[in-house]
Amino acid sequence: MFTKINSIGLSGLKTFDVTVEANTSRGLPRFDIVGLPDASVNEARERVHAALVNCLFKFPVCRITLNLAPANIRKEGSHYDLPMLVALLVASEQLNCDLSDSAFIGELSLDGTIRGVNGVLPMVIKARDLNIRKIYVPADNAFEASVVNEIEIYPISHVNELIDHLTGFTPIKKLEHNITPTQKIDNNLPDFSDVQGQYAAKRALEIAAAGGHNVLMIGPPGSGKSMLAKRLPSILPSMSFEESLETTMIYSVAGLLKNDTSLITERPFRSPHHNISNIGLSGGGTIPKPGEISLAHNGVLFLDELPEFSRVAMETLRQPIEDNEITISRALGTYTYPSSFMLVCAMNPCPCGYFGHPTKECICSKKSASKYLSKVSGPLLDRIDIHIEVPAVSFQDMNKRTPSESSSAIRERVNKAREIQLERYKGTGITCNAKLTPALTRKFCNPDAEAIMLLERVFETLSLSARAHDKILRTARTIADLAGEDHITAEHISEAVMYRVLDQNYWGL
Repeated sequence: MFTKINSIGLSGLKTFDVTVEANTSRGLPRFDIVGLPDASVNEARERVHAALVNCLFKFPVCRITLNLAPANIRKEGSHYDLPMLVALLVASEQLNCDLSDSAFIGELSLDGTIRGVNGVLPMVIKARDLNIRKIYVPADNAFEASVVNEIEIYPISHVNELIDHLTGFTPIKKLEHNITPTQKIDNNLPDFSDVQGQYAAKRALEIAAAGGHNVLMIGPPGSGKSMLAKRLPSILPSMSFEESLETTMIYSVAGLLKNDTSLITERPFRSPHHNISNIGLSGGGTIPKPGEISLAHNGVLFLDELPEFSRVAMETLRQPIEDNEITISRALGTYTYPSSFMLVCAMNPCPCGYFGHPTKECICSKKSASKYLSKVSGPLLDRIDIHIEVPAVSFQDMNKRTPSESSSAIRERVNKAREIQLERYKGTGITCNAKLTPALTRKFCNPDAEAIMLLERVFETLSLSARAHDKILRTARTIADLAGEDHITAEHISEAVMYRVLDQNYWGL
């Protein structure tokens, strides 16, 4: 007998329709899976066989062929186990019901338990887009599936539970949709009120958060660079539903989404160690998974001790910063993951860290200091909007008993600035000033006459690149938004330029 069961394929973040075709016929007993299956799909034969027997079903003793159509696309992952088992039950006439409007996703244990799988969220979205009315998913993935509306979602934990539902013996209650999660503010996040002094650095991070700009902090050990960076999430603007959905899909595919989480509503903060490999940063593997660059999507990627990262890893950042996505090519295929993130870097000014320190003497030679700084390339520096020096904190600042401004107060200003940007760029797909294209920069970042004269003098004096010119304009646009002003003035340009001269002091670029 022949039958067809719907499922969904997953390749990176891309999804596609898969039909599991089952055919049983006379002949010597044989169980074949065709349709470009990978190793995990081929191993499903043993899982399906054991699950059927342990759930007290008969395993058909005949020639069995399972085809995963379309046959020209490679099938990866263990989520095809469940649709294979259902197809085999229907083909062997042990299950008789109309499943043309249903799709199945899930990995089988040998005793018939349904295990959770990666990438359920994008697969359920694809099923809805294909006008599939019902989808059956592992109970472990119920929370992430619940954010998709316009489709009936049934969580299952065992094969017998599924069969009892399909035959009408014990119906399973479908999931209630949770498509409007509220923004949760984690009160346990480190707060900027803990940071004494460093007013210039806090101002720079506020501008960065308001406009989504990249930041480089340079200063001696113990000046508070890491402390400031770890408090950045507490002032980042609230995530929109679309941003939450994008980020959750990436974590779902990477297998990092918790079972009790429906949507990620706090912007990610990723801080990989400097010994991370290029693949760990950009993504990869036999079946390429998202790396730290993609896991930081819509959030922050913090690289502490930037010169200690490998040159290859640092240069990997250049293309994702410009394109907001990263493409990984392997023999098995090409995978593209989104990577729109804020890059925040921290580093010492020299190997010992005390170059320019007011009280401690630097023991580095000029050659060793130059070699240390040269580990960070000019093209990467040029892609960072804000360069800020974080000096050692004075005793007077450290000994203050009054707390600094709280993160909630700063976040309120940041949210107001982002609301202005969202309204300004409505319909363009742009959410913040840092992501403006050159054409949109010319359209929306129009300085007045005095500001243009100042920018021209700076451009010629510092020999700025075209990219640096545009980044100064975008940063000035953010400064104006924080001030609630429509036009970019010389004051805004002046402050933006201050954040681009640090590389001239240290690298002489």
